[in-house]
Amino acid sequence: MAEINYPEIQGKHYEEVLNFFSWDLSKHELGFKEDDLINIGEYCSDRICRMGKSDKLALIWEGHKGEIKKYTFNDMRQLTNSIAVFLQNLGIQPGERVCLFMDKVPELYFGFLGILKMGGIAQPLFSAFGSESLLTRLEDAQTSAIFTQKKHLPKVRNILEKLNCLKHIIVVDDDGSKPLKEREIAFNMDASARVDNFEIYPSKAETPSVLHYTSGTTGRPKGAQHVHISLVSQYITAKYVLDLKEDDIYWCTADPGWVTGTSYGIIGPWSNGITQCVLDAGFTAENWYKFIEKHKITVWYSAPTAIRALMKEGTEVVKKHNLSSLRHLTSVGEPLNAEAVLWSKEAFGLPFHDTFWQTETGSIVISNYPGMKIKPGSMGKPFPGITATVVDLKTYLPIERRGIVGMIALKPGWPSMFRTYWNNEEIYKGKFRNGWYLCGDRASIDEDGYYWFVGRDDDVINTAGHLVGPFEIESALLEHPAIAESAVVGKPDPVNMEVVKAFIALKPNIKPDKMLELDIMNFVRKKLSALAMPQEIEFVDKLPKTRSGKIMRRVLRAKEWGEEIGDISTLEEDM
Repeated sequence: MAEINYPEIQGKHYEEVLNFFSWDLSKHELGFKEDDLINIGEYCSDRICRMGKSDKLALIWEGHKGEIKKYTFNDMRQLTNSIAVFLQNLGIQPGERVCLFMDKVPELYFGFLGILKMGGIAQPLFSAFGSESLLTRLEDAQTSAIFTQKKHLPKVRNILEKLNCLKHIIVVDDDGSKPLKEREIAFNMDASARVDNFEIYPSKAETPSVLHYTSGTTGRPKGAQHVHISLVSQYITAKYVLDLKEDDIYWCTADPGWVTGTSYGIIGPWSNGITQCVLDAGFTAENWYKFIEKHKITVWYSAPTAIRALMKEGTEVVKKHNLSSLRHLTSVGEPLNAEAVLWSKEAFGLPFHDTFWQTETGSIVISNYPGMKIKPGSMGKPFPGITATVVDLKTYLPIERRGIVGMIALKPGWPSMFRTYWNNEEIYKGKFRNGWYLCGDRASIDEDGYYWFVGRDDDVINTAGHLVGPFEIESALLEHPAIAESAVVGKPDPVNMEVVKAFIALKPNIKPDKMLELDIMNFVRKKLSALAMPQEIEFVDKLPKTRSGKIMRRVLRAKEWGEEIGDISTLEEDM
């Protein structure tokens, strides 16, 4: 059989790529053939070294004190091997879940790949989570080990007695000044013996790789299970959508606790052999611009919330820095408003390209592509390997007429699609209708095939690009001794898109005041996270409910957003 001559995707116009693209193109570039073994950890490190890039910088890391660490691809290969051996020596078996609960330190990035190399399932969690959020996710996954830092140890210790499954707490920055407690063990990555040869776990296409937790409208957070073949989507979308090239210096601002930080903060760039920068420091416009200037960043992937925060600082601070290295800007996490696109052209001479995807999709599915005309405010068009449409909200059939709002739906089968929700196959199956995966977001398609976001189809709150489930917050609120009932909705916010607003009915004889309000806010922040903390609380005598007693969040949300309330025939008559 004659070898297929695959064309180069980079630099090609979107319409041209549509005519020849298949996922086989990505497999060909990765050197993957059907039934081959495929391990994301190996493909992102050892494979890059075999390509002659051992001495190329893989990671440039900068901490909050300005300290800098640099690692080549060979450094990364050896250190991820060291982590894999360390886990094996602890007795961790392939298929066991290993959590990463750290700030954006090098151990987080290399730990992710090391877990995959030894066959474990990586479970990254946002380090700002409180003990309750951590417990929910570790308990559900029956996590065997957790990598963390001294600063986060108290959160783990608080819940340890409830986690018999958690055998090992690995502390990456322990200095030996204080004795560690039960199940705790120190690990110093930089001082560990480097392992040059390691027998990579022989994972196949459908071997589980990453478990990312996502919030829903009801019930506990759900673990979206991904597999090693997801690399095929993440590699090629990083190359084409983010336009990553050999000499790029790339910066993804997302935390690997969220899917963007793994798919495009680890897998996408490193499978392409690209140097990436990580800034482990708080946000200020000055800090970010200094970081871009210092490291001569060329491709920047960020979030609309951050972009709007930069807009508030104006263009004068931009002019203080030489940002001429930038050549391509992309955005993810929430809709990118038209004003932000126009502002970025004024501030940087470049527009931000919006991208749309989810934890469940594993990779970008709709986007604005390099060289494609941008319609400010639009999500763009489907990635060439993706079949997308909007479906009727009742029949789940594709809407043929342009401009009509429906739910974004994708034809299953792309490589990075999640394979299930952990221990929740029933809810997973409920995400599919009439042969389509339902994204849960509403949009319309214009005459040119561009997608325009309208809103969520459920009550999930998108705050600063992070999805927050109202059920989890309401459950935490009900543990407060003063609260009888609660309902949580998203409230419009000019910077964060949405913030959490809580409607609270207090127990008898308890009167609301400012101190109680602050106490409730802090209570949620400690139990869950700063993202889940209500930014506003409204005390009410009663909450709108159906006759069966179910709280109608949509009534509260409609009032906040100035929308029509719609059918309230099932509302209690005395409301």
